[in-house]
Amino acid sequence: MVISTLNDIKNGKKITMNGEPYVVISANFVRMQQRKPVMQTKLRNLINGKVLEITFKPGDKVEEADLQNKKSTYLYKDEENVYLMDGDSFEQFFLPLSQIGRQIDFLKEDTEVTVLYFEGKPVSVDLPAKIELKVTEAPPGIKGDTATGGSKQIKLETGVVINAPLFVKEGDVIKVNTATGEYAERV
Repeated sequence: MVISTLNDIKNGKKITMNGEPYVVISANFVRMQQRKPVMQTKLRNLINGKVLEITFKPGDKVEEADLQNKKSTYLYKDEENVYLMDGDSFEQFFLPLSQIGRQIDFLKEDTEVTVLYFEGKPVSVDLPAKIELKVTEAPPGIKGDTATGGSKQIKLETGVVINAPLFVKEGDVIKVNTATGEYAERV
């Protein structure tokens, strides 16, 4: 499917350029005086993880990426790769960490994910919008300590550190927004 209007290029949209799939990381509609509006975008290549900044003008056409989705299970990672298992055939495969990006921060063993395939090869992982993770380290919240906006840094079971409200304590299970990496709610 060909995308021909600037309004169709949105965050999270997957497009094809030069025969490779990209995901739109950010898209900002810019209208300057005496000029036609443009869409300034940041695109991440789903194959090699490189980020490009592209400006689309009215009339520019891009194609929506033809990606297949398959349910898979995250198994483990090492220094270079992430290992997954196909949900149908139980075949194990790996993806380089560079293709996963910072999504690896929210993956724990046995998490079900959607793997995106481009031309029959796995290229990227789509996580659920929110993932439940256990808090492993959280300093105590000090009453009246709201000068910093009422938040503190906590460590989750995957090792990632995020900001959370003062009432979150060690042992709590929280939901994290995987797109932004921010605290969403306590379970």
